[in-house]
Amino acid sequence: MFKFKAIGVSEGLAHAKALVIREADLTVVKDTITDVAAEQQRVLDSVEKAKKQIELLRDEAEKNIGAAEAEIFDAHLLMLDDPDFVEGMTNIIADEKVCAEYACFVNCENFQAMFRAMDDEYMQARAADIGDISQRVLKNLKGIADNAIDTITEPCILIANDLTPSDTAKIGTKPVVGFITRIGGRTSHSAIMARSMGIPAVAGAGDKAASIEDGADLLLDGTTGEVIADPDDETINQFAQKKKTEDERKATLAMFKEREGATSDGRRIVIEGNIGKPEDAVHVAELGGEGVGLFRSEFLFMDRNDLPSEEEQYAAYKQACEAMAGKPVIIRTLDIGGDKDVPALGLEKEQNPFLGYRAIRICLNQTDLFLTQLRALLRAAQHGDLRIMFPMISSIEEIRNAKHVLRQAKDLLAAENIPFNPNVKVGIMVEIPVAAICADMLAKEVDFFSIGTNDLIQYSCAVDRINEKISYLYRPLHPGVLRLIEMTAKAANENGIEVGVCGEMAGTPGMAPVLCGLGVTNLSMSASSMLAAKADLAAHSYGECKELAGRLVAATNATEAEQIFAEWRG
Repeated sequence: MFKFKAIGVSEGLAHAKALVIREADLTVVKDTITDVAAEQQRVLDSVEKAKKQIELLRDEAEKNIGAAEAEIFDAHLLMLDDPDFVEGMTNIIADEKVCAEYACFVNCENFQAMFRAMDDEYMQARAADIGDISQRVLKNLKGIADNAIDTITEPCILIANDLTPSDTAKIGTKPVVGFITRIGGRTSHSAIMARSMGIPAVAGAGDKAASIEDGADLLLDGTTGEVIADPDDETINQFAQKKKTEDERKATLAMFKEREGATSDGRRIVIEGNIGKPEDAVHVAELGGEGVGLFRSEFLFMDRNDLPSEEEQYAAYKQACEAMAGKPVIIRTLDIGGDKDVPALGLEKEQNPFLGYRAIRICLNQTDLFLTQLRALLRAAQHGDLRIMFPMISSIEEIRNAKHVLRQAKDLLAAENIPFNPNVKVGIMVEIPVAAICADMLAKEVDFFSIGTNDLIQYSCAVDRINEKISYLYRPLHPGVLRLIEMTAKAANENGIEVGVCGEMAGTPGMAPVLCGLGVTNLSMSASSMLAAKADLAAHSYGECKELAGRLVAATNATEAEQIFAEWRG
């Protein structure tokens, strides 16, 4: 029996066999060959195999996600049918007498360089498509199986270095009961999506996860971060009892589905859900969510090599609004940069990406991109209570400039006689410390605030929130962080606007009463955390919440605050 502890990022218990996802070795060696025809045939066979793989992916994407999402695979098929692309490889083999793998690698480099040199931005983005296609052909040449997640048929716990958003989305359609990643933390995207889907997960396991053999019997606790490999019978029985207790707790929480969020003496706190794709809104509604407090629209742009059109975005936003049946749906405009990449934009790598060209800064610089999204949002706002939220705001100028582009979008739609809702509420993310400090001025410009605690903590404490080596410095209960939240809430309350928290702090067990006591009016979190938050609030009066918050804010350091909170939680 082998056990270790990492970071519990998505609560729940899981027991299944391990499935280790290993990084594919795509190293290419320039081997010389004598049988040119045989090597050229290997290329042709690998290309044909790649076509069949992509056709299956296209059909699956069209069925599970939608026709628009599947179009990228049609583009890949067209490239594989391009004689120039295929002959590029066979000609290299004939001219240089090299192996198929090396010819595939050189051909990819040549085509990518050609596309990147073009003036047209759309054509430049096709370089990423060439990379994807070439990698698929190379895997076939080397006999490497396609994504192991696609082949899962039995319950398992995945172990991987990390999981991309698309990997995590695939998990939702497979019998994956949990996962462990070697890197990342509570705010990594795989963790956020795991919580949205209610899948237990542990992150930041590092080298400890390397000791787990493929097929090993695993016990996973996504709340505590504990992992046990090859447990003995006594440990398995204890875990089963723990699982039974957990299931009973969930059954008790179910009574809060139809209740509004409120303290025991009636102080209203709106409990909403965070989502990454429109289908997630259904889950929020089913679990009694009072709205969507954060729709991360960037997930529509990630893990693809083209940009979603206005029509595709409109359909996604409309779908979320209809799922919530009139309840608020707050959609954050494109928040990329930092640890979130959109290949189609071809953004340069930066030394300090979290402090660089990202979020609203990109949108105000690339107004065509911004206008497309705002037009889609305004059109979708006819179908529900859609609200627009601008991320990473640091000044009044940014708010006014963003609202100016929004007015342009309205004018364009009106001129084209396209129906839209002109009366959409506009809010901002408060996640940069200067925004919290100037909240009294910013509140006069918008209809609501939403505090993004993930970045607010990161920037306030000067700690990279996805670096497991310094995760101990990421302290949500740091008195300085709590004072920034209190300051923001005070400014919102005095100006008569709603103030929510949509960061992971909102869904942390026991934290809802703290945020209520600080003056927050709305809490948005992973759907799986909503019922527990309602239960936490219902167990305490508003006076008790304020008293607790006051003690935490007055603490001399984070350790003292954490001790106060732990004692209060019992």
